[in-house]
Amino acid sequence: MKFSFRTLLVAGVMQLAALGAAHAQSELDAIKKAGAIKIGTEGTYAPFTFHDASGLTGFDVEIGRAIAKQLGVKAEFVEGKWDGLIAGLDARRYDVVINQVGITEARQAKYDFSDPYISSPAALVVRNDNKDIKTFADLKGKRSANTLTSNFGKLAQSYGAEIVPVQGFNESVDLLLSRRVDATVNDKLSFLDFKKQKPNAPLVAVAFADGRDLNSSGVLLRKNNPELRDAINKALSAIKADGTYKKISEKYFGADLSAAQ
Repeated sequence: MKFSFRTLLVAGVMQLAALGAAHAQSELDAIKKAGAIKIGTEGTYAPFTFHDASGLTGFDVEIGRAIAKQLGVKAEFVEGKWDGLIAGLDARRYDVVINQVGITEARQAKYDFSDPYISSPAALVVRNDNKDIKTFADLKGKRSANTLTSNFGKLAQSYGAEIVPVQGFNESVDLLLSRRVDATVNDKLSFLDFKKQKPNAPLVAVAFADGRDLNSSGVLLRKNNPELRDAINKALSAIKADGTYKKISEKYFGADLSAAQ
């Protein structure tokens, strides 16, 4: 009787371990079985994810497609507003989020990330006739347009800014141009792309955050999916090795950013 009980106990533990392993593999297996990886993205954050005449495009979108190709599946994008993107991952609307999601300790407590696929400092942007804001410290008591849950919004708050909530970069710029806010703290690469598209816009980046505030972004996943995370990391390494990443980054930024990751 004692032997039988112990045997059953050991068998039960082994069965639970097997079920746990199967669960850990299930998301990657499900993606391959479906033939597609569903990717949450914003669609309004140039040059990373936006629409042109061809449809949804951008640096993050092409990185997502390249990852999917390495996985042997199609990329299916599900668009949503920034402040709801991570909630969509919780609700299983998609498998991952690729939308310049900054890797932070707070997010890592609840989610997993791939290796960083791009890093960019925060830029402090104001109107070119603003004489009061020259450094991040000058944000104290000023109004900054930012998405509430972004790293950039938190950075502005850390310097004492009052956050005026927006849905994305374009709305931040519109509020700044119409003088409804004093500044926006945003991605340097996004601002440089904006200036490339609209060189006469009366906006200027007066400061860039130092290395401590470098915004490194990764593919966001639900916790406890090591096989999917490892497969994505392997895909990222592959597209850097075969020149795909270089081609994409040169297309959007005019430079190979792979060495900085």
